[in-house]
Amino acid sequence: MDGLDEMIKMVNDKSGFTLIELSIVLVIIGLIIGGVLVGQDLIQSAAIRSTIAQIGKYNTAVRAFQNKYGYYPGDIPDPLASNSGLSARGVYSGEGDGDGVIKGTSAGGANNNCGFCVQSGETVMVWVDLATAGLIDGGFNTATLQSGQYFPSQINPALYFPAAKIGNNNYIYIFSGGLTGNGNALISDDSVWFGMSATTAIVTGSWQFSSSPGLTVAQAYNIDQKIDDGLPQSGRVLAIYYNNAATYGSNYQYHPTWAASGAAGADVWGGGGVGYIATTTATAYASTNCYDNNGVAGTQQYSTAKNATSVNCALSFKMQ
Repeated sequence: MDGLDEMIKMVNDKSGFTLIELSIVLVIIGLIIGGVLVGQDLIQSAAIRSTIAQIGKYNTAVRAFQNKYGYYPGDIPDPLASNSGLSARGVYSGEGDGDGVIKGTSAGGANNNCGFCVQSGETVMVWVDLATAGLIDGGFNTATLQSGQYFPSQINPALYFPAAKIGNNNYIYIFSGGLTGNGNALISDDSVWFGMSATTAIVTGSWQFSSSPGLTVAQAYNIDQKIDDGLPQSGRVLAIYYNNAATYGSNYQYHPTWAASGAAGADVWGGGGVGYIATTTATAYASTNCYDNNGVAGTQQYSTAKNATSVNCALSFKMQ
């Protein structure tokens, strides 16, 4: 910038300036602006690559744990867990029951398992087990299944979840599908998913977890397009995230929020909290959209035409 300032000063010191001088100044300004934009693109590309690699690393870590111990992390039961140097397990479903489904718990005791209670039970113990086994970095040792302590005691999400390599305040968590116990299903089978969204609230002593979109539409699309089909409602990368702050009537539900808009609690896919249903309904453009089909019935697309830089999206990745 010093050279540019000097040239502008030289031009200003004269009683006038030639078109050649003005052209040189404009060319230099253009080169500077272009360099800044290219730099920003490179930074974004690097963040997207890092995020894809991060999800791949956690997927590999889960599979390595499963190969070594015979169970998913979090789901491994006692006495194997304790005998292997891992944290002790509980005795109820969702507390390390070895059933092949990673679930949380909505309360201590029987029949309280929940596939979408992402900060309690097995879903949060995943990260403790992976860290204890030396398969991931991070000191995730705050969560415990001992003495009936199935819920977080601290509000800091960094104690329970790894931070994502991209976006604003994004963390990575695990959930499972299927109608398990008293938890409604986000996914219609028992598959395991990595969710990634901006964590906005952790309620201590409770299963309640609130999050919101933490990716721009362009970031979500680029990640999806590089490792899946580039569509928000199909494949192994979906534009969904978990938020259970929504209420139906007077009762809280284990309610998955679909990332179609920036509004938390908007179940716009039509799943009603019991299994997602991809929709071809005509969806008009809106400034808060993560995806739409421009008001023409058909496959939903990421809303990149007008919302590329808007933080309207979050993603979930099916474990491979």
